[in-house]
Amino acid sequence: MSLGHPGRRARILLIAMLFIFSLFAAQIVRVQGVDAAAVSLKAKDSRLRSLTVPASRGQIVDSKGTALAVSVRRYDVTADATQTAQYKRVVNKKTTVLGNSGVAVALASVLGGDPRQYYATLQKGTERKAKFVYLIKNITPAQWTKVAALNLSGIYSAATDERQYPQGASASSIVGWTGGDLSAGAGGVELMKQSVLNGTPGSRTYEEAPDGTVIATGSSADTPAVNGQNVKLTLDSDIQYFASTALAQQVKKMRAEAGDLVVMDRNGNILAAASYPTFNPLQPGKTPGNLQSRPFAVAYEPGSTSKVITMAAALSAGVVTPLSPIVVPPVLYRGGTKFKDSEDHGTENLTLAGVLAKSSNMGTILAGSRIPSSTLYDYMRKFGLGTTSGIGFPGESAGLVSPPAQWSASQKYTVMFGQGLSTTLLQQASVYQTIANDGVRLPPKLIAGVSNSSGGWTAPKDTRKPVQVVSAKVAGEMRTMLNGVVTKKGTANLANVPGYNVSGKTGTADAYDAKLGRYSGYTASFIGMAPAENPQYIIAVSLQRPKATIYGGDAAAPVFSQVAGFVLRSHGVPPSRGPAALYPLQFTAVATKQQP
Repeated sequence: MSLGHPGRRARILLIAMLFIFSLFAAQIVRVQGVDAAAVSLKAKDSRLRSLTVPASRGQIVDSKGTALAVSVRRYDVTADATQTAQYKRVVNKKTTVLGNSGVAVALASVLGGDPRQYYATLQKGTERKAKFVYLIKNITPAQWTKVAALNLSGIYSAATDERQYPQGASASSIVGWTGGDLSAGAGGVELMKQSVLNGTPGSRTYEEAPDGTVIATGSSADTPAVNGQNVKLTLDSDIQYFASTALAQQVKKMRAEAGDLVVMDRNGNILAAASYPTFNPLQPGKTPGNLQSRPFAVAYEPGSTSKVITMAAALSAGVVTPLSPIVVPPVLYRGGTKFKDSEDHGTENLTLAGVLAKSSNMGTILAGSRIPSSTLYDYMRKFGLGTTSGIGFPGESAGLVSPPAQWSASQKYTVMFGQGLSTTLLQQASVYQTIANDGVRLPPKLIAGVSNSSGGWTAPKDTRKPVQVVSAKVAGEMRTMLNGVVTKKGTANLANVPGYNVSGKTGTADAYDAKLGRYSGYTASFIGMAPAENPQYIIAVSLQRPKATIYGGDAAAPVFSQVAGFVLRSHGVPPSRGPAALYPLQFTAVATKQQP
């Protein structure tokens, strides 16, 4: 029988159909039997949705626990526009497809705003088949709770944090700021302690129905986020605010380019560190030129405030005493350079204390020349010049103190009165902390502790050691000599604080302009301690290129007076009981040997 016979063709067709049906049957058996679990798992996987749960960034607080930087939880509302278009609502047992318009109206009912704008955004997303569309950013947790209660198809949230700085610009140069990603510190303590402040994100996984709603009985898994640790600073926010305000007012009054201030206790704890101009930590990009923490980062030639190092070195070497007679001529030639004091004068018969009180450059050269340059350099280094503080603050400058072999003929003498070297204001404050603390230099401290799991604070490990720079006797002599600076015969009568004895030193230094490649303008400064008889606080103030007056005693000393008074009173320091001890500033010429 040929293949074309009708009966044969029918049998072949039947066999083929039976074979095909058997394949379908085998597949059904495999799916329902052997691979049922795999297919079910694949279907389940297609319904799973995973979200990142961000960790909250740790707080930065002051020494009293006052918040300096905090993170506040916020939510961004997002949408899967392919699901919002299918939004349905059951009313009176009747299902109605409301779509994007229904979602828009519902959102507006709890968030406010124009539902037409929500609708337009969703509709554009639907047309593009977009599964991720931003609807509104930065809503509060309470607002998101209301949105979530609506159970809208395709509406989701992305948790985020908003960084807030309760103290505003007053502490911004120290606290710093975060970058576009709020989990990343970009400056100040925010950057310095990034690894501590930043936490570990968690995750949330759940099953989702085709219309975008959560399947309540479906699988879910949560990995909690680990929030960042809190950081406590040594700062006192009250002092920080008062000091930054006083500094800003004086910078404006003196028409200065900038101003800096450091408040430190005798143990090296930094209670305040301010700069002006400053910046808004929420909008740092608007004033990029003000982002430096100048007390840490900007090195300048300190001028006469650095004379205390020369005096302390000479006293320690035993070549002078506070009462040593120093005959100061009208001019002095050294190293091929003509030196003179800020004000012309005839020959003056000053004691060493008088040289410091009147801030005589020539007198300082005459006293400092009695010790080798190598000795002076060693004391500069012991006092902390030429090296960073060890705090680890971002962008901190070490300043520049060249060894004597690199000094020019004139620099050998200018370094004695603070020119030809550069320091930060923090370094200068540390010098005076050493004198206030009986000659023991304690490394500056900014971080008081990091929060621990017990709810307390763990102090940071500090490998820096105290250094006995000068003896307690020399430190005491220096403090008494500094008392003379704030008398009417000294250069800083405006530094006085009613009811308290204070002491310190003025500085008026040529300011080097790196852009111009030459000196231009002056740095006016005052660094002092209070109360003079038992110093507890050191306050350093500097103004860059003031125009109203160039002298530290007029431009910077008034800020010291204001801030010192506030610190002493707010910390309950008793007023001084009597006048401060003073050395004679002049001597009676009888028959003195000619000086070198």
